[in-house]
Amino acid sequence: MKKYNSGYVFGITLVATLGGLLFGYDTAVISGAEQALQAYLTDALHLSAFAHGAMVSSALIGCIIGGALSGILSNRLGRKRSLLVAAVLFFLSALGSAWPEFLFFERGTPTLGLLLAFIGYRILGGVGVGLASAVCPMYISEIAPAGIRGRLVSCNQFAIIFGMLVVYFINWGIAHGQTVAWINEMGWRYMFASEAIPAATFFLLLFLVPETPRYLALKGQDGKALRVLARLEAGRGAAEAILREIRGTLSEGVKARLFSYGRKVVVIGILLSVFQQFIGINVALYYAPRIFESMGAGKDASLLQTAVMGIINVVFTVLAIVTVDKWGRKPLLIIGSIGMAVGMAAIAVMSFFNFIGIGTLVFIILFTASFMMSWGPICWVYIAELFPNKIRGQAVAVAVAAQWAANYFISSTYPPLMEFSGAMTYGFYGLMSLLSAIFVWKMVPETKGKSLEQIERIWRR
Repeated sequence: MKKYNSGYVFGITLVATLGGLLFGYDTAVISGAEQALQAYLTDALHLSAFAHGAMVSSALIGCIIGGALSGILSNRLGRKRSLLVAAVLFFLSALGSAWPEFLFFERGTPTLGLLLAFIGYRILGGVGVGLASAVCPMYISEIAPAGIRGRLVSCNQFAIIFGMLVVYFINWGIAHGQTVAWINEMGWRYMFASEAIPAATFFLLLFLVPETPRYLALKGQDGKALRVLARLEAGRGAAEAILREIRGTLSEGVKARLFSYGRKVVVIGILLSVFQQFIGINVALYYAPRIFESMGAGKDASLLQTAVMGIINVVFTVLAIVTVDKWGRKPLLIIGSIGMAVGMAAIAVMSFFNFIGIGTLVFIILFTASFMMSWGPICWVYIAELFPNKIRGQAVAVAVAAQWAANYFISSTYPPLMEFSGAMTYGFYGLMSLLSAIFVWKMVPETKGKSLEQIERIWRR
């Protein structure tokens, strides 16, 4: 077994996964605040359900922008500096979303301008999420030894889910024992402002980690790349062998263009991203308190039930981390797709017969647990490792931008679709889950245990 400096590798990974934690924190914080925002802004302005869905999903516009820009920034600034930019955006968005009236608007007076200011701050945070979602797994994959790369990149998904779990409990703690009027006036502000603390921590800790050796080699800084590899691999001999392999892929006559290795690798990356969203996971995450309230829970209880669901998500993400480098990527994705299809099909049937009860909760948990042990972490593992070194930055950017565009479409259309037909809505997500299993079975290669350079040879052939 190849030796590596486990303490150094895991320490770097821990810092990088703080970006994933902020990704989860920023996307889930809205779940506790969205009904207060509806009362404070969209209802007060007499706007439609579609407008409310667009406001709740507004950060996803920034995610699309951040994902699209990640290729340019990660190639020009580097992976590490791109994460520093993301940390700053998280911090500014947290404070701006909490007090959108700052400087220009009067507090307590809802106006269209105030709504647009709030949306602007959420979009700013979304750009940070888009950057982090692309660059964090890319950074981890480029520093990780091949034998544990799946596990380490999956840790980023664990951090995303853990960030969601943390904010679920923070939202519940802020709302616990408070009146609805107080939550609608002040509670939601504290929910958003709490994100500033992990954002500042992430920014400071990034100064303690190195740039990735593959980015340094891509920029011709072989000396720096060798020093980083020597620390990662616990030996100069192993580091020199890996650097030779990296330089071998970079010195070939393939131009650094998106389709230089054919269209198939890019299409697979995009479809992995789109399927991860079209199965409807973010509907369950963004609107969880509202779903539980529709089952008869009060506001306080619905936030607690959402937090319990977050614990289950963490447990099943750990299952993926433990098994991804043993069982492989494909088996986990296919098993997860089947579990999600069963869960959503059952919810669709119950919705059709207007049956709301404990069974609904059970199948929501089956759906989310199946996602967390498969498509949640494994999709990011594939996106981080699938693309050749020369095009990784731009190909990841395209795949991540496609993922956030699909996310925005699914999340923003959920409220009006539910007004039309809940059974049809959940049935669509179930169908997408089934199709995702067929796609993985037919098109996606297994990458377990292969170095990034060995995976690249699949596409060169």
